[in-house]
Amino acid sequence: MSGRPISYSLFLLLVLVTQPTMAEGEPAMNRFADLALGCVHQEYPNKITHAMSGDQDLGPPRELTPVFYGCFDWHSSVHGHWLLIRLLRLYPDADFAATIEAALNQSFKAEKVAVEVQYVSHEQRASFERPYGVAWLLQLTAELREWDDPRARQWLTILEPLESALVARMETWLQKLAYPIRIGEHAQTAFACGLFLDWAEVAEREDFFELVKERSTAFYLEDNNCPLAYEPGGQDFLSPCLAEADLMRRIMSDEAYSAWLSEFMPDIPVDGSGDWLALAVVTDPTDGKLAHLDGLNISRAWMLEGMAAGLPTSDSRRTALLNAAALHKTSGLAAVTGEHYEGGHWLGSFATYLQTSRGLVAEARNIASE
Repeated sequence: MSGRPISYSLFLLLVLVTQPTMAEGEPAMNRFADLALGCVHQEYPNKITHAMSGDQDLGPPRELTPVFYGCFDWHSSVHGHWLLIRLLRLYPDADFAATIEAALNQSFKAEKVAVEVQYVSHEQRASFERPYGVAWLLQLTAELREWDDPRARQWLTILEPLESALVARMETWLQKLAYPIRIGEHAQTAFACGLFLDWAEVAEREDFFELVKERSTAFYLEDNNCPLAYEPGGQDFLSPCLAEADLMRRIMSDEAYSAWLSEFMPDIPVDGSGDWLALAVVTDPTDGKLAHLDGLNISRAWMLEGMAAGLPTSDSRRTALLNAAALHKTSGLAAVTGEHYEGGHWLGSFATYLQTSRGLVAEARNIASE
């Protein structure tokens, strides 16, 4: 299904599919698990983006969206649950495994999902969590689809009605969307389309994959000279330029991607230097919007790694991309402490996505099936 011919080396395959053992990553993984476990069922503080048609639509978060009501907002709850699934899948014998399983069983109940489906199907909520929260919901179900485990199959069956409702919403939206959304926050289309493509491959939804590929091509193929110098914005957690580049490597051959990237980001160094992209600086980690920049350093790291994976192994820019990724990774992960809830309720998910190379799983899957 992928639009990307496979021409990677065995070395790259080993890099992409090798995960750290629990012993190697135990302190970090325990911390990430604790951050998610501490918030997926914590209802307050809570920020609701909630369209109402009357008094009957009033209610506390646990009643409006009884699966994903914790972690301050719906999308953070979704990727907090994804984090737990990801760690349980990768580290089934870890000390946190039983606690995670219990938390997921508490959340994933058919009657709760039915309320979620009713909520997102409201005629005045067509734009609910579009596209960021939806992208993470599909990442969550993609994780379950890839995991050969009876618990995963059970949880996926429970969640499939919500998955189907949201995919249908995205199909309608993408067919009408005339222009990409080039910002560094939730509405950005490039990041979401990347996760949409990853889900479509796992779910074997060729129709959705082709729709997202077509829209991505229309939005981004002719882009050039992305204004990376204008980044970051003051409250970005996604890079508009890097997210676009990380998206396009999913639908192009390595040769075509190399040529496209030369036009899109012509100033990537060829000398291996890593300091060509300045780190984002957080001036107040207690300010939820300013703390976004810690997440930007993390997401930049995984996007830079994705860009490197999309290039031929002989491409002289790969070293500079990976060295810049390493600098951003060190800075970003150091901020995932949980000291302040403003970052603690979501940064663990970004850290887990980076640390477990989740964005590169599709590349490894494609190589393995060559």
